[in-house]
This record gives sequence, C-alpha cells and structure tokens, in this order.
Amino acid sequence: MSLLVTASNGLIAAANRFDRAATNTARDASAGNDILTDLVEQIDSRNAFHASVNVVRAADEMTGRLLDIKA
Repeated sequence: MSLLVTASNGLIAAANRFDRAATNTARDASAGNDILTDLVEQIDSRNAFHASVNVVRAADEMTGRLLDIKA
C-alpha cells in the first residue's frame, strides 16, 4: 500500500504547489509584475497532480486484478 501513500502525498504536494502559484499569480498580476513563471508553475503542478492520479488509478487497477486472480 505504500504506492497509494506515495501517490496521495504527490497529490497533496501538487495541490499545494498549484495553490502557491495561483496566489503568486494574483499577487504579481495586481502589482504589474511578470506572471509567466507563476503560470508555468501552475501548469507544471497540474501535470504532477495528473501523474499522481494516474498512479492511483494504476494501483487500483492492479489491486482489482489481483483480487480477480485470487477469487
């Protein structure tokens, strides 16, 4: 089950990165600063989130197949 723990930690970390980047985007936009780096960070954290979701799906599928074999 450590795979699911790792994936859930990845989900949390990616969500936190996205929140920080969104906050920075709003702050920088209102200050008239460049927001490109913040937007790239949002995209990168979204991709990390999706990768963690895919790990959860794969783990779920593997568990299901193992249970089907055992039954």
